[in-house]
Amino acid sequence: MGDPTRLSLLTTLSDGRERSIAGLSVGTVLTRQAVTKHLHVLEQAGLVRSAKVGRESHYAFQPDRIGEMRAYLDSVSRHWDDALERLRAFVER
Repeated sequence: MGDPTRLSLLTTLSDGRERSIAGLSVGTVLTRQAVTKHLHVLEQAGLVRSAKVGRESHYAFQPDRIGEMRAYLDSVSRHWDDALERLRAFVER
């Protein structure tokens, strides 16, 4: 999710419409191969799903995983907040 291209693809797909790789490549400087690579990463993360439509693959956003990712990031954030607080207390002693 930290990659700007992947975030852009998710933003485009977040309107709920399925799109082909060609459709997602239009208006970008990315090749279809580059878009495909990013979509495969997003699919492995469970953020998009693909379906064959004729000879093309169409991709759609899977919003359910966003909640899981948010919970994970909140957990990591709390961990770092706690670690930084312990460091601050140690330095101040």
